[in-house]
Amino acid sequence: MRGRLIIAAFIVTAVSAVTPAFAQASHEKGMKVYAAQKCAMCHSLAGKGNVKGPLDEALSKLSNDEIRQWLVNPVEMREKAHAERKPVMKSFSTLPKDDLDALVAYLSSLKKK
Repeated sequence: MRGRLIIAAFIVTAVSAVTPAFAQASHEKGMKVYAAQKCAMCHSLAGKGNVKGPLDEALSKLSNDEIRQWLVNPVEMREKAHAERKPVMKSFSTLPKDDLDALVAYLSSLKKK
């Protein structure tokens, strides 16, 4: 029984140590995807980029799933939100899954608490 507790404690410790490193790598990759996809041409974060499309407040109101939906189904989300900004955002549904996941993680990390 004691051996199982030691193994369980080891696993919890190992996972706790790996999770921040993974989150940091995902955050950095998401920043690169944001830059590579030229998101700042239409949007701003913390005052950097196109001020006509600020994301700071919007991100704070969206769940991670809603952020993903804006990225892959912008027309549908635009209608749902009754947004009128033009041009309509392009879909990023063709991004590789890893890039899309990293972009969602990056944008989610910027939510105001």
